[in-house]
Parts: sequence; structure tokens; C-alpha cells
Amino acid sequence: MNISDSVLIIDDEVQIRRLLEITLSSNDFNTYFAADGKQGLIAAATHNPSLIILDLGLPDIDGQELLLKLREWFTKPVIVLSVRNSEEEIIKALDNGANDYLTKPFRSGELIARIRAAIRLSRESGDKPVIESGSLNIDMINHVVRKNGEILKLTSTEFTLLTLLAKNQGCVLTHQHILREIWGYGYLEQTQYLRVFIAQLRKKIEDNPSNPTLLITESGIGYRFGN
Repeated sequence: MNISDSVLIIDDEVQIRRLLEITLSSNDFNTYFAADGKQGLIAAATHNPSLIILDLGLPDIDGQELLLKLREWFTKPVIVLSVRNSEEEIIKALDNGANDYLTKPFRSGELIARIRAAIRLSRESGDKPVIESGSLNIDMINHVVRKNGEILKLTSTEFTLLTLLAKNQGCVLTHQHILREIWGYGYLEQTQYLRVFIAQLRKKIEDNPSNPTLLITESGIGYRFGN
């Protein structure tokens, strides 16, 4: 984390704002605040924070709607922090562009860890617009994947799955982590669903799909992008 990293908190509860200010300041984050959606949009445009913490129960506009408005132009991470804990609400927020979702009451240490991870991943993806591994070239900006110089025809889901693994090259991502990031919380048990997409992707990017060197299976755990 850089000392210049800043967090905008959009929440109408004074006590939550105060708690977050203490927690974030003690971890060297600069903080900005907004008590409603309108103020939040203005603050996001004015301060261009490294990350936004967004409550869904705002007095003037529902947080889900505000999230959609933010995602029309704000490309940095957004973490939803809300008392709403239904699966439907969580999936909707992630589909609307949230990077992560925590429910209140929350653990300060966990929140700080997720903030740092979201900012780090955002910065790393920004620093590496192109990922290369052997003959494979993944252009993050233009959403183009090439193998041996030829453009591969990938679906939107296949591209998202590939880039998630590639951006975490060398790290094992669990089935649940991948399913949550790509499809949402409602698919956490659908490991067979994930296997189908991995198999499809291997046919397109691997030299030998039956002996993969790029999308490597970690038995019983998940997958790793190798090479």
C-alpha cells in the first residue's frame, strides 16, 4: 500500500463513519466521507479515491443504483459494506460491479485485509495491460487473446476466467474463489460447472489439452495459471 492510498466511505451512519475513520487512519489510509449517494458521486469525482466503501441503505438513492452509476466511469475497487446479507442482494451487488461484499457487523482486520488486496490487484492489473506466457498473449485493455500471433475466439466468460487466473500467475485459486469471482455467491458449490469452462478454455489455449501447462489442476483445491 502507498501512503497516498485513499478510501471514500459512502455511509449515512455517523457511528460507522467514525469507526471506519479510526480503523483506516490507523492503517495509514487517507479517508473521505459522504452521507448520501449524491455526495458520494461528487466526492468520488473530486477525490478519485483508491477505493470506495459503499453502504447500500442510503437515504436518497439505493446503493445498488449508485453502484451502477459509479461503474459508468469509476474503474477502481468498490467494496460493499451493508447489513443486507441475503444471497440475492450479494449476487446483485457483485453483478453490478462490486469487487467485494462484507456484511455488518464486520471485523476491522478482515476489512483492512480485503481493502489492501483489492487495491493491490487493481494496481497490478493496471501495471500489466498485457500478460504473456510462452506463445500466449493476453491483452487486458483490448480484451484480445492471441496464441502464436493468432487471435483466439473466447467468450466473455472464458476471457474473464482466463484473466483471473493469469493475473494471479503461480498462485492456486480455490474452486470457491473462482466461482465467486466469475459467477457470484450462488455458484459456490458448482465445481462441475467450473470444470466444463476450464475444459473448453484448455481446448483453445493449450498445445495439448490433455496435458495442460497453462491451466493446471490442483487436485481437490482449484486451479493455477502456470508456465
